Amino acid sequence: MSKGKLQKFAEMETFKNVFQYPYGVISEVPFDMKGHWCEQYFKNDNPIVLELGCGKGEYTVGLARVYPNINFIGVDIKGARIYTGAKQALEENLENVAFLRTSIEIIDRFFAQDEVQEIWLTFSDPQMKNFHKRLSSTFFLNRYRNFLIDKGIIHLKTDSNFLFTYTTYLVEKNKLPLLFRTEDLYGNETNGVKSADFDERTKEILGIHTYYENQWIERGLNIKYMKFELPRLGDLCEPEIEIELDDYRSFKRTKRSGKATAK
Repeated sequence: MSKGKLQKFAEMETFKNVFQYPYGVISEVPFDMKGHWCEQYFKNDNPIVLELGCGKGEYTVGLARVYPNINFIGVDIKGARIYTGAKQALEENLENVAFLRTSIEIIDRFFAQDEVQEIWLTFSDPQMKNFHKRLSSTFFLNRYRNFLIDKGIIHLKTDSNFLFTYTTYLVEKNKLPLLFRTEDLYGNETNGVKSADFDERTKEILGIHTYYENQWIERGLNIKYMKFELPRLGDLCEPEIEIELDDYRSFKRTKRSGKATAK
């Protein structure tokens, strides 16, 4: 581990808005704040919204600025990334922001039933080889059901055509209520609505760009977005369809697989 990362980890130990519970820790020490985030940390009764795979926390912090009456929690396993957003939130005295460093595979160990209202998936790894690792897969949706309110909202914002197509088919197959969908969020028109006609709050949200999002935009890639409801009841099924792989893996990298499609 580099000296810079070690310094960040040491400093984060002093951050009041960061909770570090990687798998090895949570398996030995229970998370006592489960079901009590508002009472014990935020000190209010406002709704809780998660950003899963928050990276540097640009969206978590950006949303917290726009919505001071909503509590936002960014979740990521990479502590060096979380450091950036956590420090910024402290410097700006944003009391409605927290960060949780843990594996998203065990996210349901940290929140009780009905404790979370919405989830943001911002530029998640498309995981083209393994659907179990996709944050919009049935594997994860079933975990979200353990703490998300009934018909809670899932937001997906991505540059990946593969992940967006996969999630579209999953939503259709399971008849999940689709609230909004566009393949070009920053285009001139979105689902018949011109971007210039968005209300001010929507414009503010659209104006929040992550570090990686700016890279995709600079490369001329469309940013895709959808939001849908997740009912608590009903079995969820994976879509049985071959999807064309993205022709890139991430910034300045090629795709991992030599195959043209994946499920």
